[in-house]
Amino acid sequence: MKFLAVLGLLATASGAATTGAELRFLSCPVYRDTDAGKKSGCWLATDPASGIRYDITTAPTKADWNRAVLVEGRVAANPADNPCGGVVLEAARVSVLDRPCTRHMLPAEGFPGRKFVLPDRNVRPLYASHDLPPKPWVAQNFIIPFDFDSDFITYQLSDYYLDRAVSYALDVRASRVDIMAYAATKPTLVSGERLAEDRAIARSRAERVRDWFTMRGIPLQVVHIRWQDAKVPRPGPETDMLVAPSLRVVDIRITPGA
Repeated sequence: MKFLAVLGLLATASGAATTGAELRFLSCPVYRDTDAGKKSGCWLATDPASGIRYDITTAPTKADWNRAVLVEGRVAANPADNPCGGVVLEAARVSVLDRPCTRHMLPAEGFPGRKFVLPDRNVRPLYASHDLPPKPWVAQNFIIPFDFDSDFITYQLSDYYLDRAVSYALDVRASRVDIMAYAATKPTLVSGERLAEDRAIARSRAERVRDWFTMRGIPLQVVHIRWQDAKVPRPGPETDMLVAPSLRVVDIRITPGA
């Protein structure tokens, strides 16, 4: 019976959302307590427009079952991959919102869940040795993604790209670090609600990124920050080619020293 229910779910999903299509919706998340051992539990979220339950477990930011979430991502290419009881979103993003939700947990119900695997975006230890960039050193740009209306440096996402930027600045003895932060202030309709970031979050992101550089030893006088409203989306690897998250970024340009 469960198998038939899953097939029905997947069939509905295939009609409502095209593989690879970018989705955005608001939801109260649900936790599934699966039976595959430590860290195998799943996070699920239902799109109120379609009624389809999606698997958002792979998102770098984990849901909070006390609070609503903004879900962004693409429908995975393989609909048969269903370890959690929901249609899998790849390149999933979860932004935890300041809106209350009622806790809800599902039992395993035979779903195996996901065994923990260390993500590719994992910051290397500071003590790990690495080769310096070859000379002549050149100016380089870095992009740091953020969750909706947040300046938090997300574990195994923002911190990964920010670590690469700071490491490069240290390696090339940066003479200047230019930080431009953006906020997605233009309202968009999501699940029947108008969402927009506060302009102040752009400045807060710029300051948070600046602090990472100075705490790692880059002189404060070298770091210059600016902020503004985002105008044009620029999907890239840092946002997994997702459009909306590409408006919530910090651009960094590092100019080498002599």
